[in-house]
Amino acid sequence: MIRAGNVQVWVAATPIDMRRSFDGLAEHVRAFLGHDPLSGSMFVFRNRSSQRVKILWWDQDGLAIYYKRLERGTFAFPAAGDHKAMAIDSASLMRLLSGLAVAPARAHRR
Repeated sequence: MIRAGNVQVWVAATPIDMRRSFDGLAEHVRAFLGHDPLSGSMFVFRNRSSQRVKILWWDQDGLAIYYKRLERGTFAFPAAGDHKAMAIDSASLMRLLSGLAVAPARAHRR
């Protein structure tokens, strides 16, 4: 699990219905991704065309949703393989939200 500062960032592998709001996204996090939506982690979702992104985040006072649409192009989501969600770091999240490709995490030799 990669930590982005004190916040973990999880990117859902499959697209969701963007009509979902707080409760629908929180239930998706619980039931499908197997995480606690009130954990303080950020959960990033996209629509089928990858032109819209929603982020669900518990900020200790309540749930918050960040919603973004690109005017041109699509968001370049990383491949999650067989996983339902993958963790990314804060720099990768910023690249993703800017419409740039997110580089896959590399293992470093010790």
